[in-house]
Amino acid sequence: MTGVLVVGSIAWDEVVRLGEPLRVGSHNSGRDAGRRIGGGGANSAMALARAGIAVEVVSAVGENGDGTELVERLSGMGVGVSMVGRHAGPTTRSLVLLDEHGERTVVNLARAALRLPQGLEAVQAGCVYVRSSEPELSHFLQGRRQQGWVIAHIPPLRAYARAAQVLVGSASDLDDDFLAAPFAAGQAVAGDCLEWVVITRGADGAVAYGRDTVLRQPAPTVPVVDSTGAGDVFAAGLAAALAQGQEMAQALARAVQWGSASVSYAGTVPPEHFPAIG
Repeated sequence: MTGVLVVGSIAWDEVVRLGEPLRVGSHNSGRDAGRRIGGGGANSAMALARAGIAVEVVSAVGENGDGTELVERLSGMGVGVSMVGRHAGPTTRSLVLLDEHGERTVVNLARAALRLPQGLEAVQAGCVYVRSSEPELSHFLQGRRQQGWVIAHIPPLRAYARAAQVLVGSASDLDDDFLAAPFAAGQAVAGDCLEWVVITRGADGAVAYGRDTVLRQPAPTVPVVDSTGAGDVFAAGLAAALAQGQEMAQALARAVQWGSASVSYAGTVPPEHFPAIG
């Protein structure tokens, strides 16, 4: 099994490009850059599909035109959407503010509540990547990790909330206490099944912390056009490599390659040549 099951949000992002970094408490000028596909689940799934890897996404959208269009667009890119639920509420939507250096600020405007579909436990996949904080996922992960790799995004950091072999997160989202002892802190979240805590550090690459091993992977120097979704694409590369049976050192290298490639193009939809850099 080499495919990947992604559990997370699919959304529309409304993008505003700023002329300079966002100034809190002041007037900021910007221009409307339209809307595009976003959400952690969609960002990961699109990268996997573009790289030719079978991917199914578990998510939810509203019973409206926005939801229908979003599902159709993802399906057209090769993302499996049979487990995307529909509900009477809104489709997930965010405001994304992009500054002149490609750095983004995200404001969540609406969110479709995720409900796990029946039969999810039986879906065949070499790796599951969870990019959702829904509490009901805890029971699903307990059973799923018996079938193969489970990667879970952090935060959240609730005790035993993520029964995954791999936790992945950004250093900018984690506090000093967690970063001082990542593996020990990760065990409080994942339990004894934990094998790796992977932390991204932007232009400095990423570090994987095992029980007795630390792996470091530097990032190539690339022009930053748009950093939106880079962490999601990083996780997609990690999931793809683990699903294909690669060791963590190889998986970490691929994840850094994918994450670095993702900041070099505008928007969240990877180009057809993805994941090449340059």
